Amino acid sequence: MKWVSTGWLQDHFSDPGLLILDTQPNIHDYIQGHIPGAVYMEENLLRAYGETRPGVWIPPDWAEQLFSRLGLHPDMQVVVCSSSGPLSACTTFIGDGLEQTMVAYTLARYGHRNVRILDGGVDKWKAENRPLDRVFPKVVESQFRADLREEFYIEYDEFRALKDDPDVMLLDARPRPVYEGQGPWIRAGHIPGAVNLPWKSLFADGNKKLLKPDAEIASILAEKGVSREKTILCSCGTGREATAEFVLFRWYLQFPKVRIYEGSFTEWSSYPDNPTVTGKNPR
Repeated sequence: MKWVSTGWLQDHFSDPGLLILDTQPNIHDYIQGHIPGAVYMEENLLRAYGETRPGVWIPPDWAEQLFSRLGLHPDMQVVVCSSSGPLSACTTFIGDGLEQTMVAYTLARYGHRNVRILDGGVDKWKAENRPLDRVFPKVVESQFRADLREEFYIEYDEFRALKDDPDVMLLDARPRPVYEGQGPWIRAGHIPGAVNLPWKSLFADGNKKLLKPDAEIASILAEKGVSREKTILCSCGTGREATAEFVLFRWYLQFPKVRIYEGSFTEWSSYPDNPTVTGKNPR
């Protein structure tokens, strides 16, 4: 997985096998204007209710149907983009840039190995007055076959056994007020031992689809004590915010040991016997 610039994307429009996935939260923003050739994809199709909690990643056969409808072939290079368009501009939960990392992670999770993220997203594309289109491209359905990458994520039982290991660092990507206090969950606080690293702190102040400069990212990670020598476990509320840090650590920074706890605080807090911690300290 790679991050690509808006200039790179415009220069590679004619590449054979290029698929641009537009993941803007509101389909009407896509209809009003999108990068030429971009195919629309609804991010919320990627999760469904599980046996014990909401927001579980869909099973592989569902993913096969979804990605086949998009015409996805194994040899295609996929560029994922999104925006905070006028109809998607609730920048608290939607239109916040996470569409890009959520879809990119999910493509990789089901085995697609040529995924790119548009650094800055459609917002940067528009700000640079690059071309937009209102034509819907024709898609020929494919026969996508999922290859589930189970090494990317960690399930509850293994997570509980591993999270307090001294060679492991657990990160919580949620905003600080939620980490420290009450969010929408049945219980307040965070998983014991989790270090708060809000995902938005790693992205530009005016565009949460645009990475901060490498030196700023390195400084933030150093302040939090994040080390590439440890296994990094990325968590958040439902797994969505954690995708921003998982793809950043695994593919952009190339940390050797990174996994995502997809169940995150939603799953952890659903067990009455699991402790939680409020306040700014991990424990």
